Amino acid sequence: MMRRLMILLALIFLFQFPGGGKAQQLATLVADRVELTGQNTLVATGNVEVLYQGTRLQARRVTYSSAGETLLFDGPITLVEGDGRVILIAEQAELDSGLRNGILTSARLVLDQQLQLAANEIARVDGRYTQLSNTVVSSCEVCAGNPVPVWEIRARRVIHDKVERQIYFQNAQFRFLGVPIFYTPRLRLPDPSLTRATGFMLPSLRTTSRLKTGVKVPYFIRLNDQIDLTLTPYLSSATRTLDLRYRHAFRAGDLSFEGAISRDNLLVPRQTRYYLFGEGRFDLPRDFKLDFDIEIVSDTAYLIDYGFSDKDRLDSEIKLSRARARDLFRASVTDFRTLRDSEEAIRDQLPRTFANVSYERRIALIGGEFRLGFDAASLTRTSNAPGVGRDVSRIGVSGAFRRDWTLANGMLAIAEMGIQATTYDTRQDPSFATTTAQITPRAMIELRWPFQRTDSSGAYHLLEPVVQLAWSETNGNAVPNEDSVLVEFDEGNLFDLGRFPGEDAREQGSRANIGLRWTRYDPAGWTLGVTVGRVLRNAATTQFAPGTGLAGKKSNWLAAGQLRIADRLAVTHRALFDDGFDFTRSETRLAWQNERTAIGSSYLWMIAEPTENRPIATHELAVDAAYRMSRHWTGRLDGRFDLAADRASKAGLGLEYRSECLVVDLSLSRRFTSSTSLSASTDFGLNVSLAGFGSGRNDESYRRRCSR
Repeated sequence: MMRRLMILLALIFLFQFPGGGKAQQLATLVADRVELTGQNTLVATGNVEVLYQGTRLQARRVTYSSAGETLLFDGPITLVEGDGRVILIAEQAELDSGLRNGILTSARLVLDQQLQLAANEIARVDGRYTQLSNTVVSSCEVCAGNPVPVWEIRARRVIHDKVERQIYFQNAQFRFLGVPIFYTPRLRLPDPSLTRATGFMLPSLRTTSRLKTGVKVPYFIRLNDQIDLTLTPYLSSATRTLDLRYRHAFRAGDLSFEGAISRDNLLVPRQTRYYLFGEGRFDLPRDFKLDFDIEIVSDTAYLIDYGFSDKDRLDSEIKLSRARARDLFRASVTDFRTLRDSEEAIRDQLPRTFANVSYERRIALIGGEFRLGFDAASLTRTSNAPGVGRDVSRIGVSGAFRRDWTLANGMLAIAEMGIQATTYDTRQDPSFATTTAQITPRAMIELRWPFQRTDSSGAYHLLEPVVQLAWSETNGNAVPNEDSVLVEFDEGNLFDLGRFPGEDAREQGSRANIGLRWTRYDPAGWTLGVTVGRVLRNAATTQFAPGTGLAGKKSNWLAAGQLRIADRLAVTHRALFDDGFDFTRSETRLAWQNERTAIGSSYLWMIAEPTENRPIATHELAVDAAYRMSRHWTGRLDGRFDLAADRASKAGLGLEYRSECLVVDLSLSRRFTSSTSLSASTDFGLNVSLAGFGSGRNDESYRRRCSR
């Protein structure tokens, strides 16, 4: 080691770039043995390394002639540039003193440690271009046990441009399992380090019962470092479609649009069909943020017919917001559009545009916190018919004071008092006065008594009984309820002052919200939590429908539990039931995974509730699972089943092959539901991706192993 160090210190040579006008640069040579033969020749042997301007070259033997300023290398030779994305491996090489020009024989070029280009001869030109003759290109593992790569490109000549990060092929032939598939005289592909380059992407095959068999051929256009556009023609015997995606990144935000335009025979009369979805987010001065999303479609069935989306209601919104430590501001305008067949006949009677402005300020006061709020909203419908065409505007202000205490016995006490006042302007509905107003005072006191214990196994237990006494009473005129029709009772709002989701309805009367929470944290890595509670009132309420579990003098019991075992298993369950254990709602979600399997499922049961547009009971099961059957093969299954109707709503199967160089994805899905605008359909898809051309790197666990 000391001998090599002495040689390193003694042998620092001056190599000069081609062109005498440039300053000389220092290069470092390290070797086990160095000999000077004559006055102009130096021979280094044994673990030779040459370091020069970020390039590292290793060889068995190096001969340097200062007369011709050339370096002769005997292999095995490894040349690594910069960060290691470009590696050259050869048996012999002749290079200039700058290692920028020269010839390597029996060589391979390795890009980004995944794409290999093997050639009889490789020429380096100006340190930028690498030219290969009679080349085989692949990212697949090749060895004695796997002599034929899954895919390869053979070409008479290949040029790699290190600056543009592009690979140019001449007389290229693509082979799959050694069998020629197609030939092209010219081909350009991005190298693995380039994720955005103009050009065609791999096509995909899609077959549906309605659109027949078709092919999608994406073409990616890189407009600059911040903007790109993808155009995807979709051609089949039943449709002519052009998909598009536009993305633009700004210094203070970004926006994207995706859409499609089609001509097909699915509608009578035949018409042009289209959709456009867009979204964006921007940071504005003074901590403001601007968000928007646009959702437009030509007809109710287009998104599902082409598999673009399962949405049955569209909402386009523009929002301005600012969140600071002491205040919150939000202003938005939302436009709604229904795609449901059952709502098409009354589309003009449904809410169309909703505008809202709200502001809340927090002020520290007398050991507690005072919150001042302002809210204004306006909702309009297209119809002008009395009653069903109702338009509503409202303006409200609120104030509340809240303070927390920790008592001597360990109890946590919380008290809150507040008042809310709102005025409404209602048009086109004779059921309500044009101008109405309400004022709602409210008060709450809450006691929590947490108990904690650590047992001999190291498990930590937390038990917390909670009692909350609440009161609120609304005075004034009756007002239309536009934003609080759907109510959900869960552990998240068990101890809320009000369980209506909006501002148009407020929970009334005196009530006690009681509950018990218990959580166990086990040192083995699992956690179990349970919450049980209900709402008790001094008088029965008719504000809530029976299907919510909140109707009457006593609410249903709410029971919720959650089990987590490390990152392997997560089970959550929530149920609403009365004293006789008759269930109003039962919901379970499960997620489980290990090294080979991942399963996600949900089960839902809800009684019928006409006021929530649920005329019959909901009883359904959804499953989404994947199983890695072997190193390279993964199977998938998903489905949604209507247990009340005893039929499947949707089902799908998938099969994926993935190796270090190839991904093949097969999918088959069936939608069983149909309506006046939708028909049951079956879809088949085939997607192929080649690793090594800007498509990312597959996990090392998928790499094929060479047998020894």
